[in-house]
Amino acid sequence: MASNMSKTSLVCQRQLLQYLADGSFYSGQWLAEQLGISRTAVANYLNELKQHGLEIFSVKGRGYKLASLIQLLDANKIKKLQTADCAQILVQHITDSTNSQLLSRLQAGQNLEPGSVIVAEAQSAGRGRRGRPWYSPFGTNLYFSCYWRLELGVPAAMGLSLAIGLAVCRLLQQHYQLPAKVKWPNDIYVNEKKIAGILVELSGQVDAACDVVIGIGLNIGMPEQSAQHIDQPYTDLRTESAQHVERNSLVVALQHQVVSVLREFSATGFTSFVPEFNQFDLYANRKVSLMAKLPISGICRGVDKQGGIIIETEKSTEVYYGGELTLRAGG
Repeated sequence: MASNMSKTSLVCQRQLLQYLADGSFYSGQWLAEQLGISRTAVANYLNELKQHGLEIFSVKGRGYKLASLIQLLDANKIKKLQTADCAQILVQHITDSTNSQLLSRLQAGQNLEPGSVIVAEAQSAGRGRRGRPWYSPFGTNLYFSCYWRLELGVPAAMGLSLAIGLAVCRLLQQHYQLPAKVKWPNDIYVNEKKIAGILVELSGQVDAACDVVIGIGLNIGMPEQSAQHIDQPYTDLRTESAQHVERNSLVVALQHQVVSVLREFSATGFTSFVPEFNQFDLYANRKVSLMAKLPISGICRGVDKQGGIIIETEKSTEVYYGGELTLRAGG
């Protein structure tokens, strides 16, 4: 019964959003009549969406209205935009985490085609690096996870998050003409503000082929309330680009860029990406602090062929690798 209720809730939420998506006011009574449910049920379904970060105005005598226009992800549109050789893109309404969804499929023994993608309108338990929560409001951003397989095992993944960062930068430059940069080891910045983050998770043995799940959270149109949930400077595509952002096209373009990079990475490792990364490095030749057990201050001198960051201090030049390290501007 619970699963039926959940499915009913999902269907009703989608139907309500299809009416509200044009940005007009609709009365609770009218919406209830269209869906064949009570006004109370309408209010409850819209309240559930509010709890997932969707901004909805409720005005007595006028009804309900979205604070800003949204474009729902559409599995059929996405499929039509893909070329015949693309792996499947699965669209979810609200999920815990797109990365978790792919990992659970792997753990259940499902055979996934490399390049397969899950996207969702919202995440209830989105994750960033080091287990930090990833704010995932409904219908405004992109929550994207892609499956891949590395035949050379876990050690072959060195530098992968940086290579994926370059895939995102390529997309932002080519499609939106944005001066995107990679902040080591896994963030994308535009004009010194974070626009995307990457979470790479591995499943497998050190000495055998391993499964890789690559999560990308890309800010498209952050709601005003986002500042209450995020403790660093951030931006989004709508703020930085004068162009209309078509989310269904964006999903397909991102899959194409990510799979292209993954194919090259599988063949060469990070080595072939080093020159490009050093062009896109947010902190290239700038003073930085590496937050470790003992903070390290120096000048960022790019990365090595395994994706380790090179920092020149007054005493020496050393290479440091990800894990628990965080990089910041200044010294």
